[in-house]
Amino acid sequence: MKLLLANPRCYCAGVDRAIQIVELALERFGAPVYVRKEIVHNRHVVGWLRERGAVFVDELAEVPEGALVVFSAHGVGPAVHAEAERRSLRVIDATCPLVSKVHVEVERFVDEGYHILFIGHAGHEEVEGTMGHSPDHTTLIENVEQARTTVIPEHRKLMVLTQTTLSMDDTQHVVDALRERFAHLELPPGDDICYATQNRQNAVKAMCERGIGLLLVVGSENSSNAARLAEIGAVRGIPSHLINSHEDVSPIWLDGVTRVGITGGASTPSSVVQDVVTRLEQLGVSDVEPCVTAEESTVFQLPVLLRP
Repeated sequence: MKLLLANPRCYCAGVDRAIQIVELALERFGAPVYVRKEIVHNRHVVGWLRERGAVFVDELAEVPEGALVVFSAHGVGPAVHAEAERRSLRVIDATCPLVSKVHVEVERFVDEGYHILFIGHAGHEEVEGTMGHSPDHTTLIENVEQARTTVIPEHRKLMVLTQTTLSMDDTQHVVDALRERFAHLELPPGDDICYATQNRQNAVKAMCERGIGLLLVVGSENSSNAARLAEIGAVRGIPSHLINSHEDVSPIWLDGVTRVGITGGASTPSSVVQDVVTRLEQLGVSDVEPCVTAEESTVFQLPVLLRP
């Protein structure tokens, strides 16, 4: 049995930066460091940081007045920043710069008279943070059905923006459905889906084209980008499983399979993927081959407060 190992996989630059921010804040200021929501959507990362003294909270009301709080990589809206200021909290913002770019786009296009059609998943922290920048001028579109039926102000200029971690295929279907209704629909000059999301999706597509009979995506259930990777295999008729760790691998999945594809979502530690590879080797994999589709060298700067 052969294993194809996707490359790129696991941490992207935004995730790496966010995790470093919490680690450095703990080193520099000591525990506890409060983190609003999960810093990234991965159970292992959250567990490791909690052991070091990070305290994860759902809302700022749980943070003592004057304490240090880190905003997650998924970003927040202006109301959250205002609440932090009211409560005299010390804030370090770990929002991914590519998410911040979309926040800027929302404000700019609204100022230019556009109504924003935002493609994303309701309840996701990135969506809540982005729409919080102009909730009265933004309409959430989750799927093709909503693109065809959601009431949208036709008399205004319309601009489409997207959640950064979506599948490009699904996004295109939604945009096509919107274009059928609104010929004047516009898209920003650059794609909102981040380079890392696109690269990881391309790597999975390449493995699918090489005839894998099973796709394993290592990531947590609430990770949007990891879920999209599993969907790419599923829509191509390949049995695909989103797993949290090597303990989730079922030997039954391997019956009759001669080639397995494996990848990790953008918030998945590479060590967790390596544990899955080791488990598959115990179950009969004799050859591990990288499936390289891109090289990544992007590095995002740390906040000024944490730079050496």
